[in-house]
Amino acid sequence: MPRYDAFLLVSFGGPEGRDDVMPFLENVTRGRGVPRERLEQVAEHYYRFGGVSPINGQCRELLTAIEKDFAASGVDLPIYWGNRNWEPMLADTVARMAADGRRHAAAFVTSAYSSYSSCRQYLENIEQARAQAGPGAPVIDKLRPYFSHPGFVEPLADAVRDAARALPGRVKDDFDLVFTAHSIPEKMAVSSGPDGGAYPAQLAEASRLVAERAGRPGAWRLAYQSRSGPPSVPWLGPDVNDCLGDLAEAGSRGVVLVPVGFVSDHMEVVFDLDVEAAQTARRLGLPLARAATPGTDPRFVAMITELVAERQDLSGESGGAVPPGQRVPPRALGGLGPAIGTCGSGCCGAGVTRPGAGPRAGR
Repeated sequence: MPRYDAFLLVSFGGPEGRDDVMPFLENVTRGRGVPRERLEQVAEHYYRFGGVSPINGQCRELLTAIEKDFAASGVDLPIYWGNRNWEPMLADTVARMAADGRRHAAAFVTSAYSSYSSCRQYLENIEQARAQAGPGAPVIDKLRPYFSHPGFVEPLADAVRDAARALPGRVKDDFDLVFTAHSIPEKMAVSSGPDGGAYPAQLAEASRLVAERAGRPGAWRLAYQSRSGPPSVPWLGPDVNDCLGDLAEAGSRGVVLVPVGFVSDHMEVVFDLDVEAAQTARRLGLPLARAATPGTDPRFVAMITELVAERQDLSGESGGAVPPGQRVPPRALGGLGPAIGTCGSGCCGAGVTRPGAGPRAGR
């Protein structure tokens, strides 16, 4: 296996203006039979923010931070960026990599967990992009899920403490944590990971680790958000708004929302949490603050460099990522250990039917 000669950031993509919104949503939902009126309903979420999702801007910031960290760490890899659903499109980026003569790339995906939509589908997208690029397409290795890596967990724990300081004084030391992640169909959750059930298990483990490090080990719940698809299809719950209602009824004095399922502020964060969940909390009279996502926290960025080095080391050639002969053991907190570095053919329900998109589709 040759050493890496490129780094690829792979993300979901998002619109960057009003004229982008409907074409973007059509990309996301292509082939799923979603009525146009439902897409128009989703579009209103984007129009509230000028038609701009924060995700592309945050990817640019992340790329700049990665480039600096690579330089400081002695990693000499050209950096590329491709999205699943909006420009720069992944297929175009892989074609450019081929034209540039790149032969073997490490790919970091902006999703920390194992499931069809958060892992397997990205692998499929990468292979589709390679097929379109033709025989000269580079081999692309997706880096492992990183839900329990200190570089992901520790920034979230600090973000919890920062958010708690925004709560009213009477509840700064007496609040509940509600961790949130994108809901997926229960069937998809059952098939996630190599042995099934990985997505909810990994989310629960990441939540527990963050809660412990934030000093609230016994005061947290895991909820889900951004459900889409027909009501007849069971999805993971409880919904975050229902969870807030339950906490208010139980006498909670305040809540910090922690978007543990996200690495940056997607539309689901800035609308579903900062708008809808915030409205629910106000209606309930429940003080609420929202923890920041890892974004470009230096520890998160350094984790990406480390994951490249870790995967490069599996090939026996460090390529500048680590000193020759020095192993890079996978780091992971908690009891689940590091996620597997390569996925088998049946991992995360390969070939399962993708969920239909509804009122929460998009990033």
